[in-house]
Amino acid sequence: MSSSSSPDIVSILENSKELDRLRKDQEDILSEINKLHKKLQTTPEVVEKPGDNSLAKLKMLYTQAKELSDTEANLSTMLISQLDALFPPGPQGQPRRRLEGNEQKRKRVKTESDISRLTPSMRNQLEACASLKGEQVAARVTPRNADKDEWFVVKVIHFDKELKEFEVLDEEPGDDEDSSGQRQYKLPMGNIIPFPKSNDPSSAQDFPPGKHVLAVYPGTTALYKATVVHGHRRRKTDDYVLEFDDDEEDGSLPQRTVPFHKVVPLPEGHRQ
Repeated sequence: MSSSSSPDIVSILENSKELDRLRKDQEDILSEINKLHKKLQTTPEVVEKPGDNSLAKLKMLYTQAKELSDTEANLSTMLISQLDALFPPGPQGQPRRRLEGNEQKRKRVKTESDISRLTPSMRNQLEACASLKGEQVAARVTPRNADKDEWFVVKVIHFDKELKEFEVLDEEPGDDEDSSGQRQYKLPMGNIIPFPKSNDPSSAQDFPPGKHVLAVYPGTTALYKATVVHGHRRRKTDDYVLEFDDDEEDGSLPQRTVPFHKVVPLPEGHRQ
């Protein structure tokens, strides 16, 4: 067990360090925001002066704070699923034996206390996952040892709160000879990223030019790594102009226009 799980432990420790770094970065940005708040409180007239960029700077800081916070949330979800994957599997496959009354009772008490011990934020996270039923989401469907990550647009059929696992359906028929149609997958929480809602731009992150993202390539249900091209997005609902990473030999990177609700943050450690 220990030899096979040690790379996972290393990855968990690295992700924990990254979480720590994200929190320190957030503290730095909050301290910058507080300085600007004080400046605007004591001299509000400064924004009237030509060439003053206080408000633009404040907006940029808030955007950075939100991005760090979103990344922290995604990383926390990933850490939870990584830890879940290390727990030994349950009693399936073991020879059945009659549980003594007390042992059964202990088991039941344990499960109940496990659920009541959840922190409010963890409970909210589970509720948020459960509310994705019927929605289309971005999902990493690659096995762990694959060379690169494959992300598809899939539909959530069910979320199991106890196993913290999604059941999803890839509604597009596969290209393989033997695949007759839709495929179902069971995936941990860390393999799922919800899309922003098309009718609710407030649920969308604002990705600045140069930012790496995952985006649905027009006309497909596959997600590819792309870079936000310097564009003129005035509103959150405006389309992105993205430069997609191209696997082709000639290395020509196709630029495409993609709606804001088909773009999600690039996960940590993405391999293409």
